[in-house]
Amino acid sequence: QVQLVESGGGLVQPGGSLRLSCAASGSIFSINAMGWYRQPPGKQRELVATITSGGSTNYADSVKGRFTISRDNAKNTVYLQMNSLKPEDTAVYYCNADGYSYLPGGSRMRFGSWGQGTQVTVSS
Repeated sequence: QVQLVESGGGLVQPGGSLRLSCAASGSIFSINAMGWYRQPPGKQRELVATITSGGSTNYADSVKGRFTISRDNAKNTVYLQMNSLKPEDTAVYYCNADGYSYLPGGSRMRFGSWGQGTQVTVSS
């Protein structure tokens, strides 16, 4: 089992910044892509940004130039630096990761895990 725990959400004024963190733990053999998704009130979950184990990144058009995703492979942690925040960035932000975990006996199994979500509210 692989668990993801997010932190760093909160209330911020428009134009402000927040940094989200997501740490993966458990029987991890390797992590491929890690990413951030968000679900605004009354809307479906949407992609924010992803990053591969090699550092290639992908961003939603709505956050390009304002958000930066990064990861520390040694710590199995992914970050989302959010600058110039807008009210429309208000959402529950979820971390996602996929890779391979260890099974008893030494074999490996593909996993895909989600964090519990952290609330980001942008309001004056």
